[in-house]
Amino acid sequence: MTGSLTLADPAPPRRPRVPRLLRQAAFRRYWSAQTVSLFGDQITMLAVPLLAVLAFGAGPAEMGYLTAASLLPNLFFSLPAGAWVDRYPRRRQVMIVADVGRAVLLLAVPLLWWVDALNLPLLCVVAFLIGILSVFFEVAHSSLFAALVRRADYVDANSLVNGSRAMSHVAGPSIGGVLVQVLTAPFALLSGVLTYLISAVFLARTQVTENPVPKGSGRGMAAGVRYVARSAVLRATLLGTTTLNLFNYMFAALFVLYVTTELGVSPGLLGLIIGAGAVGGLLGAAVTGAISRRIGIGPAVLLGFVAFPAPMVLVPLAMGPQPLVLALLFAAEFVAALGVMILDIAVGSVQIAATPVAMLAVVSGFRRTVNYGIRPIGAVLGGTLGAAIGVRPALWIASLGALLGVLWVVFSPLRTMRTLPES
Repeated sequence: MTGSLTLADPAPPRRPRVPRLLRQAAFRRYWSAQTVSLFGDQITMLAVPLLAVLAFGAGPAEMGYLTAASLLPNLFFSLPAGAWVDRYPRRRQVMIVADVGRAVLLLAVPLLWWVDALNLPLLCVVAFLIGILSVFFEVAHSSLFAALVRRADYVDANSLVNGSRAMSHVAGPSIGGVLVQVLTAPFALLSGVLTYLISAVFLARTQVTENPVPKGSGRGMAAGVRYVARSAVLRATLLGTTTLNLFNYMFAALFVLYVTTELGVSPGLLGLIIGAGAVGGLLGAAVTGAISRRIGIGPAVLLGFVAFPAPMVLVPLAMGPQPLVLALLFAAEFVAALGVMILDIAVGSVQIAATPVAMLAVVSGFRRTVNYGIRPIGAVLGGTLGAAIGVRPALWIASLGALLGVLWVVFSPLRTMRTLPES
């Protein structure tokens, strides 16, 4: 028997798989805007405090005022901003105005510096005004997200957005530090100006039919608070995250002090550990979609409530030779960053799905008010407890206490929830 063997044409090289959502031009532009804006936030968060220290010799009290100026808008404006945004039909426009406004305010800093008119009180005013615009940007984001993304894609879309957030936490401070070193702190802020303007351009080019404001909507702040209080799912996630934030900020208030003074880790090594550990956030963003499909969205929320705070116990547990201490600190940072991504993506998807479109902004504003309001309380409690009983015992209380947040979710419908809830 004779014959010939015909060789098949070589297969073309496989292209990297692009997530389906990123093939959609509208979502791709929205995601790009979010990504660039997040990097702008990180650069600003580093450059403004460095400017206060390097240019004005700000001490602990002045740095406290500056930090408070940037955080206070979350407490005082989140809820009213959300109520207003729910009544305004063009949420994308709100985000564009917020981006342009933040760019203008940041641009004013190097200009005032150039004419020798900048001082610390003015810098605090700029930080406060940027904080207000950031609140409007964030509360409008939920409504635009719901208009762009199909319900079935909430988890995947949140994974992409939070992946950008994780990447900004890894690379943003490094980029900001280099820019401050090369350009000086005032002019490093010009890169923040650029990121906000690029974000505004991406949003302006995002074609989306926004959800209309239904008749009877926009009943105000009280309606948003009542809705969260009556929703078993939203109530459980808010109480769980608030409990977790309380103990997490108790922990955060003592972490750097404990690691540098009692464990003897240099600031440079600590920075490397935190930066390397943050890579866990990228991994968390990559695997959360698969996890939630495998075990269900509710169990994924439960997993996040445990995986985020549980690694904190490695910090007060760390002792012995420095290589072992550094390994435990890295493991704590890496696994906690992975856990917080699972938690943020799963909880964020559940909260959007469980909220009526007409109330997305006000409910988001209420959550920000509570969650940001508890943070300074946690920090003060942590410092007070550390002074009273010692830093290491206080860290044990904070790290174990953070696990209590999961109890709110265990005794809620989320425990057995396989798919996203209905609003």
